[in-house]
Order: sequence, then structure tokens, then C-alpha cells
Amino acid sequence: MSTTWEQLEGAALSLVRSGPIKDRLADAYRNHLAFVRAEDLPEALREDFRACHDALTRERPLRGEDAVRATVRKMSSTEADELACSVVRLFAAIVREYATDEAHAAAVANGKGVAVNGVALNGVALNGATLNGFNGHTAGARVRNGTPREVAL
Repeated sequence: MSTTWEQLEGAALSLVRSGPIKDRLADAYRNHLAFVRAEDLPEALREDFRACHDALTRERPLRGEDAVRATVRKMSSTEADELACSVVRLFAAIVREYATDEAHAAAVANGKGVAVNGVALNGVALNGATLNGFNGHTAGARVRNGTPREVAL
């Protein structure tokens, strides 16, 4: 059983493969998005997910097809592109949401600060990155202008 994060990742990966956008969109829905429950998403993402779901299942199918196939068949290429972008944005948003939660948990566990919007304060950052040359050993350090000395990728 895949997690919500994995399903959204799979949908995004389906969309970046080669082939007609409408086929990729139908594939992303059938193989990934159909298995995501809005209740499993963070509250802030539920409305956007429901809008994507509704946009992909709004048309009544003809005999031998499902609602997704009927919907993408009636979509313009521009509509399909925009909907594909929405799916990728959902995946990016859930990644940011989870990164924020993990950075906050790591910072609190290390006793070195708190995370805000995925960036930890007081020198603690996701994956051990050092922010602006500050590694958390000096209290009250200020963020300097310019390029950080160390960046962990």
C-alpha cells in the first residue's frame, strides 16, 4: 500500500513522461490520484485536490469508457496542461509540508531551534545544512547578507 505522498509523486512522474498530455493525465489519475483520499492530505491541500479530482471526473462517460477518459477527451490541450500543472503543484506542496514537519521535528529533537516554512532557525536545517555559515553553536547569531558559505545538497 502506497502513502499519499508516494501516490502524488507517482502522479507527477506520470505527467512528465513522454506522450500526449491527455493520456498522461488519465494515467496519473487512474494509477495514482484515484487512490488518494482528500482526508489523508493536510487541510490546506484538500480543496485543491478535490478540485483536481472533480476536474478529471466531471463528464458523463460513453459506453466503454470511464469518467476520466470522457473528461480528458472533452478537454482542450490547454485545460489538460493547466490541470497537469495543478497536480504537480499538489505534489510540490505536500513535499514542502512534510519537509516543514520533519525540519521542525528535527530541530525540536536536537534542542536547537524551531522550523518555520521548512527552514529551521538557530542554524538547524533539513539534511544538516549550515545556514549562512552558522552551525547552531553560537546563540543569537544574525543572518548575514550574501551567499552562505556552506550549502548541503
